[in-house]
Amino acid sequence: MEKNRLSEAGLALPEGLVLERRAEGLVLAGDEARDGKPLRVDYVGGKAGHRRRFGGGRGQLIARACGLANGVTPSVVDATAGLGRDAFVLASLGAPVLLVERVAAIAALLADGLERAAAHPETAAIAARMQLAPGDAAVELEALVTAAGFAPQVVHLDPMFPHREKSALVKKEMRLFRRLAGDDPDAPRLLQAALDVATHRVVVKRPRKAPAIAGPAVAHVVEGKTSRYDIYVHRSLRPKRG
Repeated sequence: MEKNRLSEAGLALPEGLVLERRAEGLVLAGDEARDGKPLRVDYVGGKAGHRRRFGGGRGQLIARACGLANGVTPSVVDATAGLGRDAFVLASLGAPVLLVERVAAIAALLADGLERAAAHPETAAIAARMQLAPGDAAVELEALVTAAGFAPQVVHLDPMFPHREKSALVKKEMRLFRRLAGDDPDAPRLLQAALDVATHRVVVKRPRKAPAIAGPAVAHVVEGKTSRYDIYVHRSLRPKRG
């Protein structure tokens, strides 16, 4: 079995949701009036394809936060992979990325998207830098990293947070995702697990005005218009000069 193949048979889903094989790939579908359009991981076209071609390279906020600068290309664990969009950006910039996802149905979508990306000439090299590890990073991150044989210089976190009715997270494309994933009330434990595993830094995406996750002090911040990255540093990613 290929490293990113994952069977979706027998996965438990909330009532009204189904995983279906369609011509365009595996999709998670529900009642569109309530849940929005079906979810699918597509790295070849759509938003990921557009960002791959026109996204701004290493000047992007996530690239700067994860330390992809000055010739440095660290290995990154995306410990809250979700639909894998951030992981794909990092991999498209040359970083090896381990995607950890705790929701089995989302992991199945990721596996399908990675398989299709690996088969397409425009994305095959990027997909080759991406490895999927289904599991809960808050409780088994070290074991998942060890089993994958991955060396995690940077751990990236984007925990789900309680949303407001007008929050961007209730946009239609995220309704299905939130029904499956819920919130991340264990964010402090997730942060500590990341700090225990990362050799160089942990990067946490937060809404721009949200408080930092409870725990150690943030070393520095990379801020955008609507979000920011809180950065916890163990050591510099830049190699020491001889």
